[in-house]
Amino acid sequence: MKSNNRLKKLIPIFICVLFIGATFAAAASFPNQIDTNRFETEMNPLPESFDLRDYNDENFVTSIKSQSGGTCWTHGAMAAMESNLLMTGTWNELEEEEIGEPNLAEYHLDWWNGFNTFHNKDDPDGSGLDVHYGGDYLVTSAYLSRGDGAVRDVDGQSYYDPPTFTDSSYHHYYPHDIEWYTVGENLENIDVIKQSIMTHGAIGTCMAYGAASLYDWTHFYKGPEDPNHAIAIVGWDDNKVTMAQDPGAWLCKNSWGASWGLDGYFWISYYDAHAGHHPEMGAVSFQEVKPLSFDTFYYHDYHGWRDTKEDCTEAFNAFIAEDDHSMSAVSFYTAADNVDYTISIYDDFENNELENQLLSTTGSISYRGFHTIDLPELVQLNSGDDFYLYLSLSHGGQPYDCTSEIPVLLGTFSTGTTVVSDASPGESFYTDYAGDWVDLTSFDESANFCIKGLVSKKADLASDGSITVNRAKPGSTIQTQISIQNNGESFSNLDWKIDTFPSWGEWEFSKLNGNDIYPESGVITLNLSIILPDEKGQSFDGEIALVNQHDESDAEHIPVTISTTNAYHRFQLSPLIEKIIFIIDEFLSQIQI
Repeated sequence: MKSNNRLKKLIPIFICVLFIGATFAAAASFPNQIDTNRFETEMNPLPESFDLRDYNDENFVTSIKSQSGGTCWTHGAMAAMESNLLMTGTWNELEEEEIGEPNLAEYHLDWWNGFNTFHNKDDPDGSGLDVHYGGDYLVTSAYLSRGDGAVRDVDGQSYYDPPTFTDSSYHHYYPHDIEWYTVGENLENIDVIKQSIMTHGAIGTCMAYGAASLYDWTHFYKGPEDPNHAIAIVGWDDNKVTMAQDPGAWLCKNSWGASWGLDGYFWISYYDAHAGHHPEMGAVSFQEVKPLSFDTFYYHDYHGWRDTKEDCTEAFNAFIAEDDHSMSAVSFYTAADNVDYTISIYDDFENNELENQLLSTTGSISYRGFHTIDLPELVQLNSGDDFYLYLSLSHGGQPYDCTSEIPVLLGTFSTGTTVVSDASPGESFYTDYAGDWVDLTSFDESANFCIKGLVSKKADLASDGSITVNRAKPGSTIQTQISIQNNGESFSNLDWKIDTFPSWGEWEFSKLNGNDIYPESGVITLNLSIILPDEKGQSFDGEIALVNQHDESDAEHIPVTISTTNAYHRFQLSPLIEKIIFIIDEFLSQIQI
């Protein structure tokens, strides 16, 4: 009787606990999962009008700048890169490190592009462009592809005096792809450009500016003059009336201050001579702009893509490793659309044959331009050893660097400036009609192929803790979290994946893999749900293995230990109430009735 009285006293407490538990259970929710796929990559049909300044109630265009000198081309490029940083969410992910909107240094590009009389490593005391007086998007791509820029405004923005080339405090940003488009004579490719704007952000373009061609802040020019100004496309309107016969215009961001035009913006006709049409500067998209995660660039093409050897499909560059480190990516240019590529890395070149292949990978590229390809695995390089980067392109020829004339200088009326490139025998090779390897300097003594090997900064995957649950209800659901962090070098890039996890129960992770975790990103949290086996009085052990996708020796193992109780309940309640019932059930089981 005494035990029964104890039980009766517990019943009101039990009911009260159930009520409180139900209240909290109604208020509780599973942590929100961030959707990294922020926008649809394809929208069909495309809208008749579009503005990146108001896309899904967000702004993906940075503030209007006011250029000095003939630096419009630097502003067009940086406007596109800044827009991409906003579009992909990369800038927001670095909010602990970066303040305000993206603001990249146009004048660092202007001073340090490598094509001018101030700075050209291939011809230090020779001729070249005049600083502040012109450049183009190919000049920009060479500077970016070497990893010399882009840097932030707070790092290297100085017009009248050259900023410091680099410093440990600088934050560099690198576009993994730069694509060149043309709208087509009859606008047949206009949807490609529109889709790129909606997916990747603003696009660099050009125009032959003249007051006579501008009416009501709408530009239309159809004459023979070369382009003399660069701007960025941030939207369009298919029904915009211009001085052209047919409607339709691009919304453009200028760099002449917010007091000019429509608060710094204006329209330019779809049918303008150059905007969207010029083969080199009409429509250039800077994509996958991220913090620079490479610390070593192996290359011979200092000035990037200056010409194309159209009769060549196979080429390779020879290098000597500068240190003991691992190559993680290869970059190159394609001179045509829809190109299939093969990248191979060899350890030896003997008797005119590439030997001892270390790695090979293939793929396809849709649009001409500059491309960075992550290798499927790291390739170890040993200091002082030679290695060979082979590239096969299905068509379009092999782009190469050489002494060249810059035919059009955006931002100036000067033309025809020659920029000297330097090459040495034994650096670049191509196959002749007989299939034999030929040194490229026998074709042009200043030439090198545009094939680069990239070594990543060292990432370090970290994930602490363990998962331990004692006396869980059989068949119940455990909800927990896993933390992931990159403890590697500053702005090293970590791509991770969950490699293995226990086979018992049902496991659901909020993500099984992820990309682009920097030390500056802080801790990333994964949500995990485990449905336990419906077995009483059992112990379940195992581990969750997380690995660096590019270095599987960099791994973390999270131990998991869960035991189930002998207690059962035959009805379904919320997890919180089930836990309360379980506690009371265990307590009551100790009472002798």
